[in-house]
Amino acid sequence: MTTHQVLGALADRARAGSLPGHRDDGMRIALAIEGGGMRGTVSAGMALALHELGLVPSFDAVYGASAGAITGAWLLSSRPEGLRGWAEPSYAKALIRWSALLRGRPVVDVRTLIEVVYQTEFPMDFASVLASPVDYHPLATDAATGASTDLSPLIGDPAELRLALRASASLPFLAGPPVELRGRRFYDAGVAESIPYRTALAQGATHVLVLRSRGLPFPRPETLRAAGDGADGQGLAAADVLAAASATVAGPGGAGPSVAISGSDTPGPSAAMPGSGILASSATVPGLGNADALWPPSAPRPSRSVRLLARTTLRKESLQLRTALLTRGVRTAADVARLAELEAAGQAFSVCPAATAPAVSRLATDGQLLQAALEAGREAVHALFGDPPRRSGPL
Repeated sequence: MTTHQVLGALADRARAGSLPGHRDDGMRIALAIEGGGMRGTVSAGMALALHELGLVPSFDAVYGASAGAITGAWLLSSRPEGLRGWAEPSYAKALIRWSALLRGRPVVDVRTLIEVVYQTEFPMDFASVLASPVDYHPLATDAATGASTDLSPLIGDPAELRLALRASASLPFLAGPPVELRGRRFYDAGVAESIPYRTALAQGATHVLVLRSRGLPFPRPETLRAAGDGADGQGLAAADVLAAASATVAGPGGAGPSVAISGSDTPGPSAAMPGSGILASSATVPGLGNADALWPPSAPRPSRSVRLLARTTLRKESLQLRTALLTRGVRTAADVARLAELEAAGQAFSVCPAATAPAVSRLATDGQLLQAALEAGREAVHALFGDPPRRSGPL
C-alpha cells in the first residue's frame, strides 16, 4: 500500500531526527486539531498517540480550535501524558456543570478548568508550551468581525496563554460571555473555523495532518472530479453555498450591510453573495462545477437552537459574528470537501475515528464512554503508522 505523502514525510522526519527550524526538506507541516466540546476526547487520543510514536517534533506548527486548542497545548507541554485527563470523569465534571443553570451560570465552565483545575489537580506547564520549538497557534472567533483569528501574536506570558485557551473554547451561551484578550473579545473558534486547517495554509503550511473528532465522511476525490464535469467548468464558491443561510441575517433583497465573513483574519479575496448584501470567503472547492452533486440548491438552514441563539443571547453582538454562526454548517461542509481535494493532491491527511468508535456528545461526562473515545483516537493513529518510526536525534 502506498503511504500518503503527509504520513511519509512525518515518518521520514522522525527517522532523520530533524527538528523545527533545522530542516532541509522544503516543507512546513502543520498539525490541525478539531475540538467540539467533549468530542475533543477523540482527537486528544490521536494527539496522545502522536506523542507515543515520537512524531511531535516532526511538526513545524500546531493549530487548535476550541477543545483542540487545549489538546494542542497539552501536546506541546512538558507533560503530554496529561492528555489522558480528557477521559477522567472529574475532569469532565469540572468543565460541565448542569447545576450551574439553576444559579444562572454557564454550563461549560472553561474558566475554572483553565484557571483552577489546570493549576491544581491537573497542572499544565504553561511556560513549557510557550517555550516549545513547535509553533503553537490557538484559534478563536473575533466577536467584532466574526473572523477566525490566530491568537498566537496576542500571547506573551502564561497568563495570556490561559486567556487564549479560554477564548478558543468560549462557546456562545454555554460558556458564558466572550473572553477579552488585549482589548479584543473572542468566542469559540468553532464558530468561524471548527477544523483549523485554513489558517495553517494561509500562514504558509505546505502540508497538514488533521485530527478529526468526528467520523464525518467527506466526498472522495473521484466524486469531486465527477461533480466538476458541469458545463460551466467552474468551481463551487463558498459564496454560492452560503447565500441562503446568510439571508437569515441580511434579510431579503440584501437589506443588511456588507459583512466580511471570511474564515481567517488573513487578508484574502472575497466575493459578493447574490441577493444578500454580504461578502463571503471566495475560497473554492477546485473542480466542483455541479453543486447539486454534494449540496442541495439552497444551503441547509441553521438549526432552531442556533437561530434562537443569534436572536437572543447574541442579539447585541455584531452582525458579522451572528452571520458567522448562522453559516457555520455550510462553511464546514465546504471545508470538509476542500480537505478531500487537498488529500488527493498529497497536501493534507485527515485522521478520523473508526466507524465503530463510540459516539460522544459535546457535553458528555460518562467516564467509560470518554475512555473508550480516547482509546479510539489512539488506535486510529497507531493503525496508520504501525511501529513507531525510529528517531535518530533528540525528542
